[in-house]
Amino acid sequence: MLPMPVLESAARDLVSYGDSGMSVMEMSHRSPSFDAIIKAAEASFRKLMNIPDNYKVLFLQGGASTQFAAVPLNLMKTGKADYILSGQFSTKAFKEAQKYGDVVAAASSKDDNFSHVPKTTRESFRPDADYVHMCFNNTIYGTKFDYIPDTGDIPLVADMSSCIISEPVDVTKFGVIYAGAQKNMAPAGLTVVIIREDLIGNARPETPAMLDYKLMAEADSMYNTPPCWPIYIAGLVYDWILSIGGLEEMKKINEKKAKLLYDYLDNQDYYIAPVEKSSRSMMNVTFVTGVEELDKKFPKEAEKAGLMNLKGHRSVGGMRASIYNAMPYEGVEKLVEFMKEFAKNNPKG
Repeated sequence: MLPMPVLESAARDLVSYGDSGMSVMEMSHRSPSFDAIIKAAEASFRKLMNIPDNYKVLFLQGGASTQFAAVPLNLMKTGKADYILSGQFSTKAFKEAQKYGDVVAAASSKDDNFSHVPKTTRESFRPDADYVHMCFNNTIYGTKFDYIPDTGDIPLVADMSSCIISEPVDVTKFGVIYAGAQKNMAPAGLTVVIIREDLIGNARPETPAMLDYKLMAEADSMYNTPPCWPIYIAGLVYDWILSIGGLEEMKKINEKKAKLLYDYLDNQDYYIAPVEKSSRSMMNVTFVTGVEELDKKFPKEAEKAGLMNLKGHRSVGGMRASIYNAMPYEGVEKLVEFMKEFAKNNPKG
């Protein structure tokens, strides 16, 4: 979802952005109008996340999945990297990185069907690893790290695609943060990378130009035509969150929504919430009935009630409620009401 004020602003600007006489989707990325848009978006993003001056912000393309290759290509100096496996996307990143060096799984919760995030200590990681990689929030399994791994002097790299700008984050704890924009920031097509400056400039010789952080940073994300429309929308989203009180207020709103849904799940016996309480995501809430036929019926009936996209990922089944930033509290209230009605009307054999 996108916030209604953002959609309304975009609608007003759709035919003509300001007095430019053209839509953002039509203008040159080299034009003064778009130059102002991308600079304003970065300034708002830096303010929102309190990004220090020694970090670069890159507006890139290719989705978070492209960063699975970009990270090892840019950060591997000795050829070693440690990965924390907490779900499907961290595992995909791990497998991609294995193409480029000595990459090991330092911790994994796979044996428990990723129903919790792995616990780590500084001793979990090889002291000569070039970086440690994690996925902070796991959409498919509905888990989120309740701690930031202590990696000592080893740069910590985090895929935050599905939880970025949902709550305050201490950027200084990370060497790199990357995120596909399509969960909380903007339409698909934009990937944001926050990278500490000392980690730039070490790309392997075979690194494609489009994946070289140094080239992208030196060109101010303008090495080639960037995803102009998603960057514009992202800027509006950043400004919207700032207008409601920033990430502290966003966290309160998200906690309230998640609490409503989890409190219901914890106080009934029809649905099963498979995630350990300490690892629960505020963004993605997974649950099942335990009966395959009912799990298939639930999303279909929900759609008839105006509740969309509740089918769980094909790899895990069941249901998943994604309650990202723009989902209003009333939306979660309606979901809980529907869940109660569905349970009443569909008793288990």
